[in-house]
Amino acid sequence: MVQLPETGFLRLPQIIGDPKAKPPIPAIIPICKSSWYAGIKEGRYPKPIKLSKRSSAWRVEDIRDLISEVAA
Repeated sequence: MVQLPETGFLRLPQIIGDPKAKPPIPAIIPICKSSWYAGIKEGRYPKPIKLSKRSSAWRVEDIRDLISEVAA
């Protein structure tokens, strides 16, 4: 399993992985980008936080909560 920081933000490739990156980024939640955004729209996944006009990220705490919900 990927080690998450205690606090901070994660960008989408850090959550769903990016095998084309150098080095490849392993997925925490192995789904495709369209499924992730559909899950946000349906309320299954947390909404992103806008860091700037073109940059969004997710709170580490929200991703931890999501993982613990799925594991329970």
